Amino acid sequence: GRMVRVLVAQRLVLPPGEQFMKATIERLYRLLIRAASSLQSPFLLAVRLYWGWQFAQTGWGKLGDLDRVTHFFASLGIPAPGIVAPCISTLEFAGGILLALGLGSRAIALLLAGDMLVAYITADREALFSIFSDPGKFSAAAPYTYLFAALLVLFFGPGKFSLDAVFAKRMR
Repeated sequence: GRMVRVLVAQRLVLPPGEQFMKATIERLYRLLIRAASSLQSPFLLAVRLYWGWQFAQTGWGKLGDLDRVTHFFASLGIPAPGIVAPCISTLEFAGGILLALGLGSRAIALLLAGDMLVAYITADREALFSIFSDPGKFSAAAPYTYLFAALLVLFFGPGKFSLDAVFAKRMR
């Protein structure tokens, strides 16, 4: 008894009730991790499908009105707008489809994230520079959710429900 009290007092050993509580909390936390981890691939699939579709629609819209996009890019001071407009429009259209399919996901996500960073810098500069002073303005800007979705796929990959995963499995 005395030795246990000394060890408990020194916090080298938890009292019996606290050991049970700690073990319960650890078990519940491990359960949470397993449950959340099992939802990673379905979540990434949902992100890819939704934002891939959004990118594809945006790109298709731009491809359908390249003159307007070219003039808009010129007004932003983007060099060679006659070349850049169809390239960006095609990237967003084809990249959106590839993102949704999960094919070449990280490479496409990198290109789309770069596209959205340039959109912030050229078309939403004020919102970009308000990231700390007015975060609401930053997150309300048009490129924000597109950039966020592209970065999710870039950093975490496309998940198990993707063509990338199918091809990776075949390569083994």
